[in-house]
Amino acid sequence: MAEVVLFHHAQGLTPGVEAFAAELRRAGHTVHVPDLYEGRTFETLEQGIGYASRTGFGTVLERGIAAAEPLGDEVVYAGFSLGVMPAQRLAQTRVGAKGALLVSACLPVSEFGEAWPAGVPVQVHGMDGDPFFADEGDLDAARELTAGADHAELFLYPGKQHLFADSSLPSYDRAAADLLTRRVIEFLDGLR
Repeated sequence: MAEVVLFHHAQGLTPGVEAFAAELRRAGHTVHVPDLYEGRTFETLEQGIGYASRTGFGTVLERGIAAAEPLGDEVVYAGFSLGVMPAQRLAQTRVGAKGALLVSACLPVSEFGEAWPAGVPVQVHGMDGDPFFADEGDLDAARELTAGADHAELFLYPGKQHLFADSSLPSYDRAAADLLTRRVIEFLDGLR
């Protein structure tokens, strides 16, 4: 089974992120969920983004990289929204990455290198009407990444919610989250 490090979104390490990790564990995978906010969670996305901005997005990114440091090389890097920053960077730059799962965000591949690394499978998930994902360049970056990578899939879900997979938030979309979870588990089960 796969070893996964899952990075939380801008509202922090919420019960919904923990619940998603628990689903992956029930499927037999090892999942690490570092707290990049040092115990803080936020009621709204705006409050969480404000905290990340005050702390420094670079600091949040470095906390994620540091959290992955003690893990072995053969890890799947996963992130929700803000958590995509460390997940994508590690998947693109850390030798031995087994894969990447990018949910509700995607950065241009050029942010962390010239191309997506050969042999590193990736899935990108987002809602087609999410203003953060669809309207701020993430969807374009996801299309570019998946077109240029060997083993890449882009999954779009109908809706406008940004953090649709977090069961502890009002933005939760159960049908989309269930489908995403099934696809992620199939992805992880298929890794050798």
